[in-house]
Amino acid sequence: QVQLVESGGGLAQSGGSLRLSCAASGRTFNIETMGWYRQAPGKERELVATVSLAGNTNYADSVKGRFTISRDNARKTVTLQMNSLKPEDTAVYYCYVRGVRAGEIKYLQIWGQGTLVTVSS
Repeated sequence: QVQLVESGGGLAQSGGSLRLSCAASGRTFNIETMGWYRQAPGKERELVATVSLAGNTNYADSVKGRFTISRDNARKTVTLQMNSLKPEDTAVYYCYVRGVRAGEIKYLQIWGQGTLVTVSS
């Protein structure tokens, strides 16, 4: 059983910073990609940033230069440092993991429960 535990959401002022963290449990689950998605009210869920096992990162254009994603493979954690926050960053942020159980070949996508980020103007 793989579970994701998120922390770090909350309220920030425009121009401020927040840091999101996510820890994955499950020793026999080999993680390839970790990342963050977000969903604003009335909108579809969208990619924020991902990082591969090799450390390759991918960012949405809207957050490039402001957000930084990092991961600790030994601890199975992923962190999103969000700087220069804008009101349009307000959303529920979901941790995302793609990987495969040991001995299996089918990749699974696991989602966290979501953490609310609110940026006031």
